[in-house]
Amino acid sequence: MRYRRANTAGATYFFTVNLADRSNTLLIDAIDVLREAMRAVQQRHPFHIDAIVVLPDHLHTIWTLPADDAAFPMRWALIKAAFSRKIPNTERRSASRHSKGERGIWQRRYWEHQIRDDNDFARHVDYIHINPVKHGYVEWAADWAHSSIHRYVADGRLPADWGGDINHAGVFGES
Repeated sequence: MRYRRANTAGATYFFTVNLADRSNTLLIDAIDVLREAMRAVQQRHPFHIDAIVVLPDHLHTIWTLPADDAAFPMRWALIKAAFSRKIPNTERRSASRHSKGERGIWQRRYWEHQIRDDNDFARHVDYIHINPVKHGYVEWAADWAHSSIHRYVADGRLPADWGGDINHAGVFGES
């Protein structure tokens, strides 16, 4: 069975993208390589990053695509490939990946969700920004360097002390 992805031009999407080895810290160890890969793809195939957080082994982001474009799978393929080309080839690769000439850095699939409305957007932005707290990396969301929360705080959309108390299960889409 073939997985069916959303295909709406100009839509806003939430993504979760993971490393194949979830014990790896490659995304923050090579954050400049990831930023450059995203920037290069963004220049050739525009998209707006509404929110993002990069954790050691995965990232969450919300993108808005141009009005006439729904090609987020192509963008992710290009980002993953550009990042992978700059990383030394030291990861374990399965026989399947080896036979296909694939690196073993990224999980093959990723999660995408088309944002439905303003409330859905707000909940996903909150989820992105609270993620480093949820995983125990920091006490306050703004303490995590690799997050768009800093842009939200600078723009006055969130207070600097937002997201430090996550003792209320279910608020950010999880129980």
